[in-house]
Amino acid sequence: IIFSLFCCFFSVPSMALLSAMFLPLDTLVREWLEEDSPTFDIGGAVVGDSVQTATIYAKSSLVLAGVPFAEAILKFLGCAVQWQVAEGADVPVSSEKVVLGVVTGPIFRILQAERTVLEVLSRASAIATLARRAKRNADAAGYQGVIAGTRKTTPGRFRLVEKYALMAAGVDTHRYSLSDMVMLKDNHVDACGSITLAVQRAKPLAGFSTKIEVECRSEEDAMEALAAGADIVMLDNFVPEAVGPCAQRIKQKYPHALVEISGGINASNVAAFVRGAPAVDVVSMGSLTQGVPAVDISMKVASTGVAK
Repeated sequence: IIFSLFCCFFSVPSMALLSAMFLPLDTLVREWLEEDSPTFDIGGAVVGDSVQTATIYAKSSLVLAGVPFAEAILKFLGCAVQWQVAEGADVPVSSEKVVLGVVTGPIFRILQAERTVLEVLSRASAIATLARRAKRNADAAGYQGVIAGTRKTTPGRFRLVEKYALMAAGVDTHRYSLSDMVMLKDNHVDACGSITLAVQRAKPLAGFSTKIEVECRSEEDAMEALAAGADIVMLDNFVPEAVGPCAQRIKQKYPHALVEISGGINASNVAAFVRGAPAVDVVSMGSLTQGVPAVDISMKVASTGVAK
């Protein structure tokens, strides 16, 4: 998967590298800003166009993420930002809010950018904060495999922001879309009639270059999938104590297969699933991008004290 391969070479992608990988960020930015101001910004006309500054604050503890997107929004509107905190950094907040960055530009442009910048930073940072917590809990349990998100993201191009936030936290994005990898889930299997038939139908379509993963409801399902030629098996909704022994038996018979676990796993209970389960290669969690607790980020314009 592109994002996963990318992480092997760059810990946190730069804005320039992101732009090279995807459609220009200006395309996203224009869509977001046109949605927020489809006709006329009366408030912007009220404040004028003098060059002023605004400070971006963290008001709750977080992992900062979404910087390239915030920069692209501000640049599109003729503003600049000087960051005080690096992308992917832990930002502890106690009694006093913490300065994340300072924006400079025409005041009406700063205010046009404000809500979109804060939405991107808040959502991305919330995901990164939870994902970092999940990874640390797994690491503390001695797990050495991959912590990953899922495809359970916001529909549309905002998915890119959410996948990027996972990377900023140091976890894997999993597949970005249906085109990235073949995943045969329970509905695919039930519609085909069997795991074997589903895999056999998928293999000539996928070719040698695309991996095939099968969602498995039992150890028997996993063995059938691998016997049919699957590359990865996902043990779905297993209880924590069953995961390690099942993965070990699968590896003994199919040592080159990848074993993923998913279903009911979150940042709070991940340690129970991975402790003593070295044969588990990947732990994926939809909770990293769904129902994520909010973080508090704000922007405050410096008061000039002069009526205009």
